[in-house]
Amino acid sequence: MNFETVSSNAFADKVVLVTGAGAGIGKQAALSLAAHGATVILLGRTVAKLETTYDEIVAAGGAEPAIVPLDLKGATDKHYLDMATTIESTLGRLDAILHNAGELGVLGTIEQMDMTMFDEVMKVNVRAQISMTQALLPLLKQAEHGRIVFTSSSVGKKGRAFWNAYAMSKFATEGLMQILADELSNTKIRVNCINPGATQTGMRAKAYPAEDASTLKTPADLMPLYLYLLSDSADINGQSIDAQPK
Repeated sequence: MNFETVSSNAFADKVVLVTGAGAGIGKQAALSLAAHGATVILLGRTVAKLETTYDEIVAAGGAEPAIVPLDLKGATDKHYLDMATTIESTLGRLDAILHNAGELGVLGTIEQMDMTMFDEVMKVNVRAQISMTQALLPLLKQAEHGRIVFTSSSVGKKGRAFWNAYAMSKFATEGLMQILADELSNTKIRVNCINPGATQTGMRAKAYPAEDASTLKTPADLMPLYLYLLSDSADINGQSIDAQPK
């Protein structure tokens, strides 16, 4: 698709929540959003990684971010409701959510799939996104241009052998996006998915340990699309977009 490059201050006075903000695509999205004026809420399970992202944003002259240390595997609905209350009381608004945190699980056959692992992947990749969105929608509905973007995967569009729990969770993500987009079509909120494709991330390295990472796109290469879909400019809804179309 053709999408416009957002202006350097496209996110001035905006508050954007990024999950998985400690590494990979989530970290780069947080850095890029801050560079374009956003106050970023950094959510992740590893405080040290979130603090590194925080330090890099501040060092680059960005607005001071907020840090929300939360392990989505153990989070409850109350955690998300409390988070929504805190965001409203301390920042006063929420303009966009990037649902980027994800759990790969263990690749293997369905026949041999460990169901405890399956439950953990679905909790992080699906249940957490639903509960978080439920809690934050009242705030998003107050925004002039609310945006929700999910990071999906090619295995969430066409099943592939051995990708078991992860693939199923991404099919669910695609479905969640479509349902939300339809339900919110008469509001100012726009909901879409991005399939990043092969990208230099820790998760990719875990899935493809023998791959030469230097041949892959970096998270920074994908940011124009992420920034566009999170911005006021993106008036598309219910779409699943490949960041690296073939």
